[in-house]
Amino acid sequence: MPEIEITDDAGLRIIRLNRPEKKNALTRAMYSAMAAALREAATAPAIRAVMITGGDACFTSGNDVADFRARGEQQAEVPSPAREMLAALGECPKPVVAAVAGYAIGIGTTLLLHCDLVYAGDNAIFRMPFVDLGLCPEGGSSLLVPMRGGQLLANELLMLGEAFTPDLALRAGIINAVVPAAALLGHAEGKARALAAKPPAAMAQTKALLRRSDAARIAEHMQVEFAAFSALLRGPEAAEAVAAFQEKRKPDFSRFFAAAKG
Repeated sequence: MPEIEITDDAGLRIIRLNRPEKKNALTRAMYSAMAAALREAATAPAIRAVMITGGDACFTSGNDVADFRARGEQQAEVPSPAREMLAALGECPKPVVAAVAGYAIGIGTTLLLHCDLVYAGDNAIFRMPFVDLGLCPEGGSSLLVPMRGGQLLANELLMLGEAFTPDLALRAGIINAVVPAAALLGHAEGKARALAAKPPAAMAQTKALLRRSDAARIAEHMQVEFAAFSALLRGPEAAEAVAAFQEKRKPDFSRFFAAAKG
């Protein structure tokens, strides 16, 4: 079975993460497949809306740790597959709906900031643990979360990096609504099909106008974020965080404290 399933039906493209044995952890190949599916949807007249889902059990647990560590040990890819996927998502002129069940960790949360409508099951668990991984926020989250949810809530979600509920995600402006888990996929697909049935030129212009005022600011901010993220990804703190995860131990950042104070 492919790890990214693409289904086209009656103007709707459904992109489904399909790696349940790994909680839909994302590899570079999966990012590339998602980016290609979004780029194709952007230019295909027959596709009028896109839905992204991981099914009814898990959206995504974030980056695949083994793949993540391999990236950290290599010269950073420019642009990285994850960055390409986020660019394809942000630039897609068609409306994009996300359905989030279970875990939405790291980029599993931040990619939602670039979707047009986001629905979460009441079983969803969100988390942006970038600092705990020796990294900084990505995907425009350090700009968009404060813009939508306010500075104090953004500080809590991005600095503490703790798991949070769908209700808090709603308050933070990350999702549109919380839906009973059993009804999530049907609800999200219904909204996506409603969008796909609308006049395509009017829909594309409306989406472009809604995003116009902040587009340049978001693009510039993401450039700064990704530069910082790439540098940290190759740094010792990220290496310690990932090694600790693989060795099933608590990370020890104490040797970095003196350097940080300086």
